[in-house]
Amino acid sequence: MRRRKARLLTLFVALAMTAGVGVFSFDQTAELASARSAEAPHVGTPHVGTSLVDGARYRIDAGQSRFTVRVFVGGLLSSLGHDHTIAARNFSGEIQFTYGTVAPASMQMTIKADSLSVTDKVSKSDREKIEATMRDEVLEVAKYPEINFRSTGVTANKVEEGVYQVQISGELTLHGVTRGIVINTRASFGSNGLRAQGDFSVKHADYNLKRVSVAGGTIKVKEDIKLSFDILAH
Repeated sequence: MRRRKARLLTLFVALAMTAGVGVFSFDQTAELASARSAEAPHVGTPHVGTSLVDGARYRIDAGQSRFTVRVFVGGLLSSLGHDHTIAARNFSGEIQFTYGTVAPASMQMTIKADSLSVTDKVSKSDREKIEATMRDEVLEVAKYPEINFRSTGVTANKVEEGVYQVQISGELTLHGVTRGIVINTRASFGSNGLRAQGDFSVKHADYNLKRVSVAGGTIKVKEDIKLSFDILAH
């Protein structure tokens, strides 16, 4: 009889402890979720399957986005040369952000180097010559087929409802060389998705890129290259 009572007492204590732990865990989870929800009000339209408390993952829509490169000419006879505008035709990437604050956030993007093409109004033969030089001599796409960017840090300041000024620190890998850069962009959230616009510059020397010259060097591309983007992500 005593053994039976002892077993019943032990079972009761075990059940009580289990129930107590369960109630504590549920209440703690509810309190944490409520606090995080209050700290991170929602911005824009969340994707199905993403956490309303934390944030969302958006993919870049290359068909509705633009990424361009501007190369400028200099030298003694620079007036006889032409600046060039080059567009990336094949790129992809994704953006992750936190609702309400944007940061913590991240961004990664990949451009196929051989998809860069000249958009200037030039003859077909000139376009083919410029693009061949760019791909074979400057970018060396056979050896370095991709241009990659990966963020390492993001800060954001709210400008107005749904609009933020964002500073993205990251690493750009171009022509086999990886260097840190900082990109300033304006990000807006709406029913159509996330839109990010901005520009930044890099130097030929930083990525071991050949500076093309003609006419004995009297016409030569300048050191700085300007890159700009207008990205839409869903």
